[in-house]
Amino acid sequence: MNILKEFTLNDKCSYLDNREQIMDYKIIDECDALTCQEYIQRGYRRFGKMYFRPVCESCNECQSIKIDVENFKFSKSARRILKKATYIDSYVQRPSLSRDHLRLFEKYHLYMQDLKGWDYSKSTPESYYNSFINGHNEFGYEVLYFEAEKLIAVDLIDVLEDGISSIYFYYDPDYRKYALGKLSLYQQIKYAKEVNKKWIYLGYYVQDCPSLSYKSDYKPYITLEGRPNIGEEFTWK
Repeated sequence: MNILKEFTLNDKCSYLDNREQIMDYKIIDECDALTCQEYIQRGYRRFGKMYFRPVCESCNECQSIKIDVENFKFSKSARRILKKATYIDSYVQRPSLSRDHLRLFEKYHLYMQDLKGWDYSKSTPESYYNSFINGHNEFGYEVLYFEAEKLIAVDLIDVLEDGISSIYFYYDPDYRKYALGKLSLYQQIKYAKEVNKKWIYLGYYVQDCPSLSYKSDYKPYITLEGRPNIGEEFTWK
């Protein structure tokens, strides 16, 4: 493992209106699964070779959250979603890039721009590669969802020693009837139960951010206390 660069940036808050954020970044080359887990356990997220977390001095709205897999119970609604998706095929493989990936990624973000006012900028093969393929090493995967051989969703994850870290999910809005976001998370939980992983790391829960507040619906969950550094003890509760 080699930390190529470390820096912090002040910018417009990604999650709450009319606020600024301070983000801590570390660019890590050839990060192994154990080191990745150590960062994720302390509240970092991974995009490509970049590990980052908010370190805002006057705000603690971003709460790192993870689902307790062993004690998670599938509701009737969850079972209906899983049953409805009987004819959807899924494949797990190393992260990849194709025209279908880029078309779907673009379509999803244009839809979210209209639906939720997300900032939009056209993705390129280079930007997609740097965010979702580069740096996956031995622990990064993608789950591809197909209906009748058409790619309808992509779920990017890291499979770590103690759990699964959800990186990013995008889908074809024409297939909303399948509740693909929920489906992908339920599939993660099912897999984690099968292979005795304890946690699903969901990234940040922000109560007043509609794109992130849904995470509290998946109970039981626990959150990280404070912002422990690598080498320091950490507490989730």
